[in-house]
Amino acid sequence: MIDNDKPHDEAAEAELKGVPEEFLEDADAPDGEDGEEDDLNEALESLRRDLEESKQETLYAKAETQNVRRRMEKDVADARAYAATGFARDVLSVADNLSRAIEAIPESLREDEKMKGLVTGIEATQRELEKVFKSHGIERVAAVGLPLDPNQHQAMLEVPSDEHEPGTIIQEMQAGWMIKDRLLRPAMVGVAKKPD
Repeated sequence: MIDNDKPHDEAAEAELKGVPEEFLEDADAPDGEDGEEDDLNEALESLRRDLEESKQETLYAKAETQNVRRRMEKDVADARAYAATGFARDVLSVADNLSRAIEAIPESLREDEKMKGLVTGIEATQRELEKVFKSHGIERVAAVGLPLDPNQHQAMLEVPSDEHEPGTIIQEMQAGWMIKDRLLRPAMVGVAKKPD
């Protein structure tokens, strides 16, 4: 199709003489459409890749946010549960001294009418202190008669014994304490061993 309204180069016209008109109509169109179609496909593919990358980044960001939230919740729960740890360790020495004081009272003073009230008061103080410990999740570690557990007990000495299995705790020098599921202080103990 030759448009007569537009001036054509004579050389171009000469070249096109003899070419059927149907070829002249579609000669320019397919190249242009194919190029546009290729550009559109390429742009569409690029957008698909960008969308997929964005989806992955969003999933990773959501997962990371969830992990951070879980860690924060655990940290807050631990802080609540174990906030009194330092204070409890300090108060344990008070509890130890109170126990030693009660153990040091001779039987004669316990029977003395003048001292009976004082002894009863000291024992009541010890019971109250243990009650407060228990209300805050602080409990004494069981020791005497049990096998040595290095996670809860610290062996200070070995005592030869025929009456006990080797490795059994037969003496407690200092009480051990737990706060919830964590060791606050190990029990210092004496452990049975086979006699020489």
